[in-house]
Amino acid sequence: MGMSVTISAATDHDAEQILKLQYLCYQGEAELYGDYSIAPLTQTLAGLRAELAAGCVLVARLGDEVVGSVRGTAGPEGTAVISGMIVHPRMQRHGLGGRLLAAVEARLAAGGATRFRLATGHRNEGNLRLYRKWGYAQVATEQVTRKLTLVTMEKCLMEQQEQREQAPGARDGAAEAALATSF
Repeated sequence: MGMSVTISAATDHDAEQILKLQYLCYQGEAELYGDYSIAPLTQTLAGLRAELAAGCVLVARLGDEVVGSVRGTAGPEGTAVISGMIVHPRMQRHGLGGRLLAAVEARLAAGGATRFRLATGHRNEGNLRLYRKWGYAQVATEQVTRKLTLVTMEKCLMEQQEQREQAPGARDGAAEAALATSF
């Protein structure tokens, strides 16, 4: 019998597992850019615990094992920043990244966020594809090093609602809400 993955708020007890998973997941990113000194690989346990205390941190669990995580912080004027999304390599390409993204957006929206912002490296096609699929659009780029350019992407809840309402064959609000919560 298989277990299902659950998503919940991270606790201080999850910090070590998140840090180990983060280290595993960011190896590929470091290899893409030839830089193993990136922040996720050098973050300390104390630094991660500070993030757990300061913002919205969610984990995906398979039994007792943390197999994914994402962080979000509410910002000024309804803009929330999403960061640190990781999924264990053996769990990738099964929709878990999308589930984590939807869960953190829902939590942040419940706190008043109407716009979400995130950033990823320009060579990480998997992340770029996932974020586009979930309605994010590129709004800026920033060259961080000679090898790394960060792509900043945003999604506005108001704009998405307007697009759905204007689309041919748009569903009524109740049907749309039912579909949105059925994953």
